[in-house]
Amino acid sequence: MQYDDEMGQSRLDGAIVSRRDILHCIAYVDVIHPRKSLAAAHQGVVESSHRLVQVSLMLHSPPAAAPMTSIAVDPAPAEAVAAAPPSAGSSRPRILVPEKLSPDGLALLTPHFDVDVRQNVSAEELVRIIPDYQGLLVRSETKVTAEVLRAGSQLKVVARAGVGVDNIDVPAATARGVLVVNSPAGNIVAAAEHTVALLLATARHIGRADRGVKDGRWERAQLVGVEVGRKTLGIVGLGKVGLHVARMAKGLGMAVVAVDPYANPDMAKQAGVELYPALHDMLPVLDFLTIHTPLLATTLDLIGEAELNMMKSTARVLNVARGGVYNEAALLRALDDGCIAGAGLDVFTTEPPAADSVAARLTRHPKVVATPHLGASTVEAQENVSMDVCTQTREILRGGLPTSAVNAPIILPEQYRKLQPSVSLVEKMGRLYSQHFAGSNSTRVGGRTFELVYHGELAGLPNTKPLLAALVKGLVASFSDSNVNIVNATQIAKEKGITVSETHAHDSRNDQTYVNLVSLRSYPDGGGAKGRRAQVIEGYASSNKRLYISRLGRFNATFSPEGTLIILHNYDEPGKIGGVGTVLGSHGINIRFMQVAALGAEFRGDWTPPTDDGLQPSRSQDSLADTAGTHPQQPGDEALMILGIAGNVDKKVMDDLKQAEGVLDVSVVTL
Repeated sequence: MQYDDEMGQSRLDGAIVSRRDILHCIAYVDVIHPRKSLAAAHQGVVESSHRLVQVSLMLHSPPAAAPMTSIAVDPAPAEAVAAAPPSAGSSRPRILVPEKLSPDGLALLTPHFDVDVRQNVSAEELVRIIPDYQGLLVRSETKVTAEVLRAGSQLKVVARAGVGVDNIDVPAATARGVLVVNSPAGNIVAAAEHTVALLLATARHIGRADRGVKDGRWERAQLVGVEVGRKTLGIVGLGKVGLHVARMAKGLGMAVVAVDPYANPDMAKQAGVELYPALHDMLPVLDFLTIHTPLLATTLDLIGEAELNMMKSTARVLNVARGGVYNEAALLRALDDGCIAGAGLDVFTTEPPAADSVAARLTRHPKVVATPHLGASTVEAQENVSMDVCTQTREILRGGLPTSAVNAPIILPEQYRKLQPSVSLVEKMGRLYSQHFAGSNSTRVGGRTFELVYHGELAGLPNTKPLLAALVKGLVASFSDSNVNIVNATQIAKEKGITVSETHAHDSRNDQTYVNLVSLRSYPDGGGAKGRRAQVIEGYASSNKRLYISRLGRFNATFSPEGTLIILHNYDEPGKIGGVGTVLGSHGINIRFMQVAALGAEFRGDWTPPTDDGLQPSRSQDSLADTAGTHPQQPGDEALMILGIAGNVDKKVMDDLKQAEGVLDVSVVTL
């Protein structure tokens, strides 16, 4: 924040806000709503005179065209702002929210996107309307099926306000390049606390006692419970929620054991948790069992009849994770037969349970304390997950990275900031390759092996997958409309017959200009460096983030990969530049810049006639023979002319350029 003391105003992300207004808003929130001051500051929405003022419009607006521009703020309530339909004719990205989400998070989106809150959307209606949206924010009720994802031709992100994503077809989203994100940390405390609440409720028959008192019964003798202190709690899944449950249970005086093949032994030891090697070893010693794992093929029916029979008859089981990790039919039989003493259940295989289903019978069972999926239903948790997924959605739709992607590699924001210039560079290198070397013949891209070689600072980054995705996107852009991103790049490359590898070259380069140098090498027929010479493009991002191509094929060059380029391979003789300029001028094409690139030093004195082996675009051998007859070859007498132009380059222009004396080949590249 920059403060102008003379004007009494502050500049926040390019917006001008008066000091008095800022202090008034902060003071009001802190005094009237001290509990919410942090959330209010984060979401940029404050309450003033019983009206919600959307300050985030000022905090996130682009820089003003003129200095010290005043800003008008609409004092409409946040609920109305969040649910407002998109304005007619708006070109802003659209986000659909078919379930109730905390307005705190939605307020982060409304300054930048059209947010459409439409609750109770049927499956059929969702398929019908989703083509108009770039983002979809859901909780647990909306089913994001393969059909929905196919219909969502513009979708870039599906955000789950919570942890579990079993209501989203993640493989289908991946195939279409749609990022799926969730909020694994937003409801950790809420889920852990609810687990402990159910543990205590089952131990002391709280559910039956409450119903009895409400019905006028005073059944003390029938509702004798057990203490949890000095009892043993078993946890399956010692992740963030499981570990939090363990710490709370230790506070209640319980012994805690756990099964998790991926658990950190040091963290478990610090939390006072004893790790068991296998579930079957742990079950017989437990007084309480709780599961905190996602619902996967390996965790479906994790606890069935055999496992329940291994437990003490006085044991009680808890589920605040996902419906289906317990076999509900087996659990019902175990309760009926007295194999276990009780259950505390917050989640079920179908929600709400269908009438007369096994799940419904479980909810009515006298030994069961049942709640309607309340694990994350706290004010704080709903605010947290809403803020989290809305922030991630905002970043994705503005070209950034999420913090909790389900179907993409995790990349730290500071690493991605270092990668961003090179991501643009590598995509342009892919486009340059497909248009200059391969032309319009897509088979020259498919079936080839591409190697990305990173030098300097790039070579030291642990995760360069965005660069690989950028290359695939650039390579296929000229002949495919596939939505290529970090999610599906590998899959699309495989479909197109493209093999891509990465090499981190830990060589030293003294010139800091090349701190982000990238080399792209292509070999035919899946071959490697041995045997045939590679096609090469090299480029770098300068310290001021300008992009440059420094090598194209056998030629050293330094040009910016922007706009429309004409690239001519010609003999390096007097008059060539003037001849090309005359041709372009006759067609009304303006030259914005021009550079003549010489052969690299390693190729001088080792000239061989161009061939169609992919070393560079080439004319027919007959044409080359005719040209070579009038141009005796000397070391280094070839050149590459790169022209940035403004104007339409049609077939007639190309033909005229190719007929110019000494021109070996011409390509047009749009970047």
